[in-house]
Parts: sequence; C-alpha cells; structure tokens
Amino acid sequence: MSTKRRKFKTEVQHLLNLVIHSLYTNREIFLRELISNASDAIDRARFESLSDNSILENDPDWKITIRTDKDAKTITISDNGIGMNPEEVDKNIGTIASSGTRYFLEQMEKADGQLTPELIGQFGVGFYSAFMVADKVTVITRRAGDPANATRWESTGSGSYTVAETTKDKRGTDVVLHLKDDMTEYLDEWKIRQVVKKYSDFVEHPVTMDVTREEKVDDEGDKTKTVVKEETLNSQKAIWARPRNEITQEEYSEFYKHVSHDFQDPLKVIHWNVEGATEFRALLFLPEKAPFDFFTQSDNQSRGIQLYVKRVFITDNCEALVPSYLRFLRGVVDSSDLPLNISRETLQEEKVIRIIRKNLIKKVLDTLEEVKDKDRDQYVTFWKEFGKVLKEGIHLDLGNRERLQHITLFESSKTDAGSFTSMDDYIERMPEEQEAIYYITGESRELLEQSPLLEAFRKHEIEVLLMTDPVDEWVVQSMTSYQDKPLKSIAKGDIDVDAIGKDEEEIKEAKEKTEKQYKQLIAFFKDTLKDKVKDIKLSQRLTDSPCCLVSDEADMGVHMEKILKALHKDLPPTKRILEINPQHPLLKTMNSLIKNEKKHYKAEEYAELLYDQALLTANLPLEDPLTFAKRVSQIMASEGSMLSDKK
Repeated sequence: MSTKRRKFKTEVQHLLNLVIHSLYTNREIFLRELISNASDAIDRARFESLSDNSILENDPDWKITIRTDKDAKTITISDNGIGMNPEEVDKNIGTIASSGTRYFLEQMEKADGQLTPELIGQFGVGFYSAFMVADKVTVITRRAGDPANATRWESTGSGSYTVAETTKDKRGTDVVLHLKDDMTEYLDEWKIRQVVKKYSDFVEHPVTMDVTREEKVDDEGDKTKTVVKEETLNSQKAIWARPRNEITQEEYSEFYKHVSHDFQDPLKVIHWNVEGATEFRALLFLPEKAPFDFFTQSDNQSRGIQLYVKRVFITDNCEALVPSYLRFLRGVVDSSDLPLNISRETLQEEKVIRIIRKNLIKKVLDTLEEVKDKDRDQYVTFWKEFGKVLKEGIHLDLGNRERLQHITLFESSKTDAGSFTSMDDYIERMPEEQEAIYYITGESRELLEQSPLLEAFRKHEIEVLLMTDPVDEWVVQSMTSYQDKPLKSIAKGDIDVDAIGKDEEEIKEAKEKTEKQYKQLIAFFKDTLKDKVKDIKLSQRLTDSPCCLVSDEADMGVHMEKILKALHKDLPPTKRILEINPQHPLLKTMNSLIKNEKKHYKAEEYAELLYDQALLTANLPLEDPLTFAKRVSQIMASEGSMLSDKK
C-alpha cells in the first residue's frame, strides 16, 4: 500500500494533547510504558505459540532491545513479540485509548476454559507518553506468522499520522523516538540504565542494549580496542513470584539489600501469596537496624514498600497500602488486581486496596507476634529499633489496637535497664487484688526512677511501666485499658496504694482522721500558694519525700507539657496539685507551727521552698531561681548559727 495520511480518531487533538502534556507527571515514565508494551507483545506471542508453533519463526529467545543513535538523536525500543498487521496498527495506535491488550483480554474472557496471560497494558495510552520526549515517533511492525506484510506508522503528535507498507526481517515491533533537543539525556547509557533499573528491573523478559567498552588487547601493555557488547539491563529476578521452598536465605538477603540499600541481612523475611477474589504476592522484610535518617524522614518520602503491577514498578510511596506505623517495612507488593489511574502513576482508592492493606497488616502483626512469643531476644532487637514507630498504631489503628498492645514492650520498675516486659507479663505478675495497670511517663528511666511518685509503689512492690518514648504521651491517650484492666498514670489523679486489698471503711476512717489533723495546714498552704497551684491534698503515694506535684485526672501531664513547649507551642500556664506527705517530719513540724501560731514567720518560707522542691523533683523549671537560692542560703545560714550556739 502507498503512504496514507490519516487523522487520529476520538476527539483526537484535544485528547492527544492531554496525554502528552497532562497525563504523566514524570517524563522518564515513557520508557517504562514502552517496555511494558513490548513485554505485553512478547507475552501474547508466547501464549499464542502454545497452539501455533509457527509463530516462533525460529526465534524462540524472547527479549526487548534498546538502541540509541546520538547522531540521529533517536532511541529505539524493539521486541520480538506478536507484532501488528496494518488493520491492528490503525486500530490500536490510530485510535487513542483503544488497547490491543484490553481487546485481547476481552476475547480471551469470552473463551470458556482458556487461561488468560497476565498482561500489563489496559488503557491503550501508554504508547503516547513517547511524545513527552520525542517530536516524532516511528513504528515499524510485523505480525508474527505474516512475513509479507509489515507496516510503518509515523506521527509528530500533531493530530495526524501516516501509514505505509514496509519490510521487516523478523516479527515484532520497533518504536523509534526522535528526541526533542532538550531530551537527549535519554541517549546516555547511564540514564537508560537508571530508568530501566527503577521501573522495569523485574520485567520477566530481558531488556538488552549494545554498550561500547574499551578493552585491553592483551594482558600486557596499554593497547586497547573498542568492543560493542550486548548487556542485559534488568535483573528479571522477581523472587517474590517463585515458591518459597525454592529460595535460599542468601537469595532473600541479596534481594533485601537490593531493594532497601542496606548492607546488613534482614532480621525477618515475610513471603506469602494471597489467592482468591483478590490476588497479590508480597515479599516483605523486617530490618535489623533503623537507617540513620529513619526518624527524620518527612511524610512525602518513600515508605519502603515498592508497588509493582505484574512486575512493573509503579511507586515506592504506598501510603494507601501501608499504614505509617509500619513504615519500617522494606520489600515489594505485586498484584494484577490493583486499580490504577489511567497513567499508572497513582492508586485509586477502592475495595481492592483496602483488602490488600488489611491482609498486609494482619500478616505483619501475625509475624511480629510469632517472633515475640518464640524468639524474645530477636523481638527485643527489633523493638529497640522500631518499637516507638509500631506504638503509633495503638493510637491510629482502632481495629488492631488490642493486637498492637499485645506486642508492645515497656521497661518497668521490675526490669533491669534495657530489658522489657509486655503487658501480658505485667498482668501475670499483678497481685490478685490489684485492679489497674500503672505507668509513668518521662524523659528517661534514670529520671523516672528518682521520682517521688514511685515511693509507695516500691514500698508495696507494685510494678509500674516506665514509658520514656516521646510518642508514649500521645499513645496512652488511646491506650486506656488492656484485657479489661484500666491503665492509670501514677502522676495523675488520686492514687492510694495503701488501700489495695484493705477494707474500704477502715481506709476511709483513717483518711478522714488525717485530713482533720492537717485541716489548718492545708488551708495555710492553699492561702500561701493560691496563685501557683490548683489544689493542696494529702498524699497517699509518698513515703520518703515531703511533697510532689501531680496533674488532675483530665489535665495535661508534665511530660506532655514539656514536649509541646519543646515544639514551640504556646501553652497557657498549667496549675497542678501539690500533694504533701503527712508522715514526713517536716510536714509534722509545720503542722505544729501552724496550730500554735497561724502566721509563723518561717511557715510561708517553708511552703514556698516545698513548692520549689516539688518543681525540681518533677523536672520542671523553677519560677524564680534567684529567690529559691536566697531561701536555701538563709536556711543554711540559720542552721550554721544554731550549730555555733551549740558549740
């Protein structure tokens, strides 16, 4: 046939401009699309050759070839797949969004009992991404089994194209891109390697390219010669598609290092296939160590899970598939069921994604639970690196909150530094009469162990969870109970450890008696510190210290306030409850002074000093350090004078 010029069909010019200028956000995706199309064509030829061996044409080695010509500024993507006849060229390329792959699948679905090969293209627009980098595209194609009819298709993307007869020695398709002047970087070997490695590394068929190298002529001397060799650019090693029993631990480790850029072996491998209404394969890894920048990464950085659709890379920021509290995971998820937008750059939110996400979370939590129960040392290694991230899920994932609490570890007042306990272990050790799980939050174990809030708990040997991660203050807002046991902060509200297991009436009578004895002193403290504290109460949690500061049940905790202030949040002044220890000698002395002389000249100084002391033991800044220093100096001077008089 002679050369014919035709216009694109289907509202051509407007739609073509949309494809070229608006559909794709990343220009290098053109190579992914053309390689995907070539892979589709090979899969179709291979599938049809099962029933028609003549399609092979003595060329059974399937491959995709990339060639560049820097003088002509062209890049050619060739395949030895099924190819097209003139009618198919006009239908599949001349009509935008008419996909040969889609038509093929539709026809196969109509044939009962026939297996449908997994093909990538569905929309029929990927080919036109070539016009993002090229000002002219030429296609030379010949249908397998039809050596007499080859077709040359050509267009500048301006709304029309030409079709002419030509010749082609072998079956398949050559797509020749005449690159724009500012797109010549795609002629460089390094750039092509980079794009293929990123998007098409696991395409099943080899993607090859002729590369030029200088090699020595012999072992001696500096004489070299120019050699052109064909090299395969993609690894093709999609090991997630292989049965688990065929993969060695060394292969898993090698693949983990490839996808994670980590130099260490993974701590745990999670490899499984899901079949049924929704099918996908996943190969995930738990790293042994957190990357140095793991806790400084922004939300728009990659999540660590690479999403593939039939081995073709789509994205490494699978926010729709992986919750943020599992962002330490590394690996791949590959599915033929994932719904993508037309450019295959982003996921569409729908039922399939939610199913995959639910399965992924369940499998990861199952694995973590198994490691925790069967290999505690390995789990502790993991927890020290990623526990603070996993705990975020307690607040974010209501449906899995109980499971996440089950695998959460904490240090406690009964563990050595650096050792951990679970809440299940805590409950097993609880005295029968203890009703709540007690915890305290703070900056470090060292500071918490010095807190006077722990005194009564030590005396009665009641375990307290020590929560020292900044995220704990946020997490415990959602972690209100576990296994029907309420979680209670020992730094908030009323706590009477002495009352555990004792008669309520007896405790009530003793409390009323003590409050009556100290009624005047409490009134004095309230009058003296009325602008600084929310309330004055007798403490049931102190044994050695004279006083402490606690928060009301509904108020912000001390540690949370410090975190927010560190984030430069403007917070109104927080007033707390000052608890005084009626069994402490100092408070007994003050109580006697107030009873004998309501305005004792030293009592106000003592009250202010006790408040400042409570600030210090709560690790809070003093409101007036200079005045505090003067008061301490005056007391020291007074004590010194008394010692001199005794001498």
